[in-house]
Amino acid sequence: MLWSKLFIPTLRENPAEAEVVSHQLLLRGGYIRQLAAGIYSYLFLAQRSFLKITRIVREEMDAIGAQEMLLPALNPAELWQESGRWEIMGDNLFRLKDRFGRDLCLGMTHEEVMTSIARGELRSYKQLPQIWYQIQTKFRDEPRPKSGLLRVRQFIMKDSYSFDIDAAGLDASYDKHYDAYCKIFDRCGLKYMVVEAHSGAMGGSQSHEFMVASDAGEDYVVNCPACGYAANLEKAAARPTAPAAADPDGDLTPEQFHTPGQKTIEQLSAFTKLPESSQMKSLVLIADGKPVLALLRGDHSLSETKFSSVVKATEFRPAHPEEIRQLFGADAGSLGPVGVKNMRVIVDEALKGRRNMIAGSNKDDYHLRHVTPGEDFDAEYFDLRQVAAGDACLTCGGAIALIKCVEIGHIFKLGYRYSESMGLRVLNEAGEEIKVIMGSYGIGIERILSAAIELYHDKDGMALPPSIAPFDVVVTPVNYSDAALRSAAQEIYESCRKMDLDAILDDRDERPGVKFKDADLIGIPYRITVGKKLAQGQVEIIDRKTKASEDVDKDYAAAFVASKMRA
Repeated sequence: MLWSKLFIPTLRENPAEAEVVSHQLLLRGGYIRQLAAGIYSYLFLAQRSFLKITRIVREEMDAIGAQEMLLPALNPAELWQESGRWEIMGDNLFRLKDRFGRDLCLGMTHEEVMTSIARGELRSYKQLPQIWYQIQTKFRDEPRPKSGLLRVRQFIMKDSYSFDIDAAGLDASYDKHYDAYCKIFDRCGLKYMVVEAHSGAMGGSQSHEFMVASDAGEDYVVNCPACGYAANLEKAAARPTAPAAADPDGDLTPEQFHTPGQKTIEQLSAFTKLPESSQMKSLVLIADGKPVLALLRGDHSLSETKFSSVVKATEFRPAHPEEIRQLFGADAGSLGPVGVKNMRVIVDEALKGRRNMIAGSNKDDYHLRHVTPGEDFDAEYFDLRQVAAGDACLTCGGAIALIKCVEIGHIFKLGYRYSESMGLRVLNEAGEEIKVIMGSYGIGIERILSAAIELYHDKDGMALPPSIAPFDVVVTPVNYSDAALRSAAQEIYESCRKMDLDAILDDRDERPGVKFKDADLIGIPYRITVGKKLAQGQVEIIDRKTKASEDVDKDYAAAFVASKMRA
């Protein structure tokens, strides 16, 4: 292809609206343009990269026996109501009505549609296992779209679904996807981590996320450098650091004391001259319409994911001030567990064994000292807290770290969640009707490109892995008007094409510096510069990522790049 004939609208400056590197460079490199908040047009270069990514995804999915389909993006509400997710997804689901007033939605994912196909067609255990997948546009009414292609309202996903006769079959399908995902991300040139994760609204028992470390990410991964333990912050467990002060000794009785205007843990700590770890934090939440009191150490934070798992709530929220007043007879800031009988009380495990702590008294401007969990109130202990950097790894005891990451893939063991709610059954060998067990597996196509840019860039632009770059090599004559340089560049370009290299010839009448800057900006892995060294029969080949250059014989240039691409 000739550069002069292509639409590559590069920009010299970072657009004001772009905050993260991948967003800046995708705009500057002419890959994308924004149509509306969270909605982007993919221009020529982006589409070339996405086609390369999807080819890799297809090859690895086909290799595990998966069968590609294409399902409607427009779904009838009835399917989502059957599964229960019409309500669970809330405002994230794009909803609309047709001309007859029937409810529809734009699919965020396709568990419901795949399950409806399976229940209509699968009759016997002999038809299992099945793995079905698609690469398709999805929609999510993201409230705060930002960071370019990392948080959008329209996106491309590879989503696949497995159908098995039993848990052992699901394990096998899950492992196939795990291995396929590793191969996909390896081939895309990404450095990634695989971490334990929470299934969220997808439902199911086990899940893993594939994560790329990046400051542009919105997820945190808990990692132990000593033993390699890794989990999403929502899921992670660790041993908390010791309290900053020892608990008072003795079998003491709760004692009320005046705390005028002391509403927060920080204020109470300063008032009592005791550390936040000596205070008991009381949080009131309404889970599926019922109040729950959650208790944590004062310096700890509640994990909403863990809370949801414990109470098994489809939805929950913080209690409103008027609800708190009605339930406790006091306002937030003076609440505690002693004497509470009108709701479930759940306690974080970090409070197990603690004694004589400070808690609210359920009377405005008063607290209790000498409160002991399990003695002064009944305590159901669970892991409720969000782990923090410096906590001790449960596996080896090493200090854990928090790493900001971008999620590029997620796999779930759905279990019987959808086959149960939507009636997916087959006959087993004995002729008995049994439920089919399912898995769900997703990859964000745009996120692969964005994560690669976040990983591999410098002051000059992108340094994309060759497997997903829009072109493999650019042939750049420093002066296209010079007949000798032009002829040699065209000859090298044709040699590249014969060797199946994805090549572009920069035939523009521009200064060499402009050509070099554009090639570096859009991330072409190799540049063959045809310049003054041609007099000695040589050209210069530059590796975009390392900036290393090498002079090679003109006739060997294409073969040299091809050997680098295969390495």
